[in-house]
Amino acid sequence: MSIFKKVDKVLAAFGSIKAMERLHVDTFTESKIENIGGEKLAESNQGQIWAGIQELTGYYFLETTILTGVNIKTLKGASLNFVSKSGDFKLKSDTQEIKSEFSNVSNRFITQISFDITEKEIDRLVKGDFSEVSFKFKKKTLEFQSLSK
Repeated sequence: MSIFKKVDKVLAAFGSIKAMERLHVDTFTESKIENIGGEKLAESNQGQIWAGIQELTGYYFLETTILTGVNIKTLKGASLNFVSKSGDFKLKSDTQEIKSEFSNVSNRFITQISFDITEKEIDRLVKGDFSEVSFKFKKKTLEFQSLSK
């Protein structure tokens, strides 16, 4: 155990909030990271994207989980753009408010977002008919490379 951890433990015992935050282990977010559902679609040095299809009363949704070092927080929604030789397609988020959860154990953010999707777009995803995926929110873009093919 390093000297700084020992000092933090002493400070936390005396009620230092900052020391308590440094020592806190976020098991809730870590368990979400370890048990991400769906299939891994794409990855890059910026992070990874997992996705799964959900059908609800005839409407289809792409339930995505993005694991990245970037805090994703917006009230204006986001888009997921798929780049393909046979034509690009774009999905818009189902909700406008998107917020990441931070894990101080792995020092990463996990974000769960639902996108509206059509049956035609589902077929293209299943076939792996895309080479790149970009996630856009606010004025930021995260680029990912497809794992298919």
